[in-house]
Amino acid sequence: MGEVFRNTVRVRFKHCDAAGIVFYPRYFEMLNDFIEDWFADGLGWPFDAMHLAGHAGVPTAELQCRFTAPSRLGERLTRELRVTHMGRSSFTVEVRFSGAAGDTRLAVTQRLVCVDTQTMTPRALPDAVRTAMARYFPDSHTNGSSIC
Repeated sequence: MGEVFRNTVRVRFKHCDAAGIVFYPRYFEMLNDFIEDWFADGLGWPFDAMHLAGHAGVPTAELQCRFTAPSRLGERLTRELRVTHMGRSSFTVEVRFSGAAGDTRLAVTQRLVCVDTQTMTPRALPDAVRTAMARYFPDSHTNGSSIC
């Protein structure tokens, strides 16, 4: 299996609804923060360099998620990311948020596309980013995943 990008996030008051659990749109903000962390810390292409100097972005083209258990104010969630598909300009990741006991709270499959932010058209991922991204791809291709 390839590397897994992982970090943690604390569930804050701003993330929660009146019941004291994460309000589902806040998970998407945490997901976007996590993708931004991965690009900076895992791929070496931070969003400031990508967007400002590189005139590139990685908007979400498709998102599937399953909420399996609530997360509560004050908890620390572990976020894990694996790459399941890499194309010329698009890539798919699987992300899992889990609690301290390892129980899944949220599972996401997300396809993002590298675009030129001036024309909003797809552009190839830079070679250095593709090389870094490949580290998070499974070593075995028996699960139907692919690198194109």
